[in-house]
Amino acid sequence: MTIKTLEPRLADVGGIPIARLLPNRGHQPIGAWCFLDHAGPVEFGEGETGMQVGRHPHINLQTFSWMLNGEVLHKDSLGNEQVITKNQVNVMTAGTGLTQGISHTEQSVFPETGGSSDAARGLSMVQLWIALPTDQQIERGFHHYPKLPTWREDSAEMILTTGSYISVSGERYEAPTIQYSKMVGIDVSFLEDGDVTLNLEPGFEYGVLVTEGQIESEDMVCKQDQLFRFHDADVSNNSSIKLIAKKGTRVMVIGGEPLSNKVLLWWNFVADNKQEIEQSIIDWNNGHERFGDVDSTMERLPAPELPKGFKG
Repeated sequence: MTIKTLEPRLADVGGIPIARLLPNRGHQPIGAWCFLDHAGPVEFGEGETGMQVGRHPHINLQTFSWMLNGEVLHKDSLGNEQVITKNQVNVMTAGTGLTQGISHTEQSVFPETGGSSDAARGLSMVQLWIALPTDQQIERGFHHYPKLPTWREDSAEMILTTGSYISVSGERYEAPTIQYSKMVGIDVSFLEDGDVTLNLEPGFEYGVLVTEGQIESEDMVCKQDQLFRFHDADVSNNSSIKLIAKKGTRVMVIGGEPLSNKVLLWWNFVADNKQEIEQSIIDWNNGHERFGDVDSTMERLPAPELPKGFKG
């Protein structure tokens, strides 16, 4: 199987160091997964506020937050307020089309600021976006998933964060996570030195993000904050991939069918055409009601203009 290793682009978001793997120059989304950040890991000192991401909008996408450590408070323009903690998923759906949109805030919380009594003073989180199929009329919404299918396989603990999966032993698992296209997400934590074999779905594109440690596969090594990427051309019936790692290594596997529509990204917007992004920039910066408001005193982030060379 042919595998490419993608390097991260390092940045700072809301005061947190992040490694951005998608979008990645010259590479398309992995199925409908069009954006991938690993935020942290980072530890906060006493008096530090942690991650603070002010009010900002989204269109034509779902935000998919997978929490590895720490706690984050989500507030959105639909009135939802939810703390997400370790091994939980938040999915926020912005809806499709120019009449839809959503805005939200994200901020770290600790025992003294609204978190649980044992909330860690640190953060490690995988933040993904899922591009919505624009030929569907999809309404905005928010879902929180505190419990997900979890099982032991070979040397690792597996958590199915979205989609369905049939293990090498023939067991079928189904996550409750809302979806609008075929995709899968699996968190793999190595409990001992060894390997794990993952079954691959025909027609899917796949990526493997290393969030801690490093893995080996097909005689290649993928280190922390790098991404293994392979395509549906390599995935046929009864295909699988073996991951080899030491105890303590953790990875996030994502896969899915490619969308039929074009996927354009600018700032916090996703669309299948340039005009819709341009209009959404105008709408957000002028306080259009389609994005609502968030019950928060956090800063409202202005949308930057499209660069002149942006291709639609």
